[in-house]
Amino acid sequence: MSDSVLRIDDKGLYCSAGDFHIDPWRPVERAVITHGHGDHGRPGSGSYLCAEPGLRPLALRVGNRVETLAYGQQLKINDALVSLHPAGHVLGSAQVRVEVGGDVWVVSGDYKRQEDPTCDPFEIVRCRVFITESTFGLPVYRWDPPADIMKEIVDWWHNNAEAGRPSILLSYVMGKTQRIMASLAQLTDCRDRLFAHGALQQMNEAYRASSVSLPEALNPLEMGEGFDFSRALIMAPPSVAGTSWMQRFKTGVTGRASGWMRIRGRRRRLALDRGFVLSDHADWPALLRTIFETNAERVLVTHGSSEVLARYLKERGLAAEPLAVDRWGEQEEQE
Repeated sequence: MSDSVLRIDDKGLYCSAGDFHIDPWRPVERAVITHGHGDHGRPGSGSYLCAEPGLRPLALRVGNRVETLAYGQQLKINDALVSLHPAGHVLGSAQVRVEVGGDVWVVSGDYKRQEDPTCDPFEIVRCRVFITESTFGLPVYRWDPPADIMKEIVDWWHNNAEAGRPSILLSYVMGKTQRIMASLAQLTDCRDRLFAHGALQQMNEAYRASSVSLPEALNPLEMGEGFDFSRALIMAPPSVAGTSWMQRFKTGVTGRASGWMRIRGRRRRLALDRGFVLSDHADWPALLRTIFETNAERVLVTHGSSEVLARYLKERGLAAEPLAVDRWGEQEEQE
């Protein structure tokens, strides 16, 4: 079996048999993209390949040079056989299965194992070599059931409304916001009380155009002067914290939905009224479960606590090592 199906070069993770890169950090001739977050789908490449459901979100970032594959569909690219499989991270997120000469590698991209009404659930793909993320690759990171977190968000919103205070919930533009909105609609009446910052509206429409059901969210800047936001839930990206945009909600309370909220020190540092532990990545138990379920002989670990997770796996008999892909970037606010 070849041990060089994929390797790191100066542009990213490269498959020489297929002459393509996966989530390249510099422009390349042909890019296979795991999902549309900015640290994975970068503009400037000659062509892009992604899973069908991820077309619209990715096109918002890179333009119209995007081809798609249905989940599970196989495509021969030169001497490599490629297929994309659900990663459960965000809409259209995919694991990339690459087979060369019978040797199978899987690049997981970012993934989670929890339920999410806005994307296809994670699929186990057997392989010899598994490349896994480890954004939350420490034992402290363990997620509660998402239904419990959503109930916490609804209760927080309703309690604030009873006190006449707007609720401002910070969450990442793609994935987290839509997951929360879709889940809210299953739990409570959002009509005329749900608002979304203008930066979220385009991505919300991309999700709707991809057949994801989301409740209507008004743009707060389009409301008249003196509008009463006292019973509102206002979704916004983390970048608005501390800006003049927040000033129109003078009595508002601010929360953030993120896996990083598991660490109380981060909540205090960000001066949040409330933190909700909700992530679009796998927690420590889910990382371990996934790795062992792939039956991989070798595991390469990227992002986050890669050395910690690789060492833990080695102690349990797996051939594991960190894979240096730091130039893919670490975007903490996505979680």
